[in-house]
Amino acid sequence: MQILAVDTATKSCSVAIASEESLIAEATIVSSQTHSRHLMTLIDRVLQMAQLQIQDLDGFAVTKGPGSFTGLRIGIGVIKGLAAATDKPLLGVPTLDVLARQTGVVHSLIIPVIDARRQEVYFSRYRYHNGSLENETAVRALPIEKAIEGIEESCVFIGDGALLYREEISKRLGDVARFAPSYQHTIRGSTVALMGIERLLKGEVDCAETFVPYYVRKSDAEISSDNKKKH
Repeated sequence: MQILAVDTATKSCSVAIASEESLIAEATIVSSQTHSRHLMTLIDRVLQMAQLQIQDLDGFAVTKGPGSFTGLRIGIGVIKGLAAATDKPLLGVPTLDVLARQTGVVHSLIIPVIDARRQEVYFSRYRYHNGSLENETAVRALPIEKAIEGIEESCVFIGDGALLYREEISKRLGDVARFAPSYQHTIRGSTVALMGIERLLKGEVDCAETFVPYYVRKSDAEISSDNKKKH
């Protein structure tokens, strides 16, 4: 079993091909440019590295959100197209689940944090129970001080939001707050691929026609439209 996975939820764009046994190929770029400018190039590159054709794959995985509204639409749009064109399964993976997995198995509270702009972050809280990663809270968008409110135990922060607000987090939580190594904060297509394979093996497949991003909150355009209606 071999699947291609894509992440475009943040400023990084990552594409990978993996099997049940291992990573086969991966390419990642961090850029301020729109992901539509390099996503297909990265897909072509990993296919060439893996010496595979698109029809050789058994499925397609993608981060479904939260994250950048535009970034999510680009990645999901491409993967939906590939899944439909090849009649292969589509597998959506929650963005924060991916980041939480990238910490490795730790015996602490895990808090993945993504910059949501407007001085807010997307976040949730996770913990390993008997070797299995479990989500303990709903995904929310809040200012960082609200996101970390009430934490009094050892915890690990990961994600671009953790880097952005590292000083504030450390100031408020002190020694209980730890941060993942620098190389783990970038979402990796390989992690998305492996989590996609886990879903595929369980038969947890998404419908390509109805699959949509998980935004958590309204976009700026929607908020602006709502405000105009009120007036």
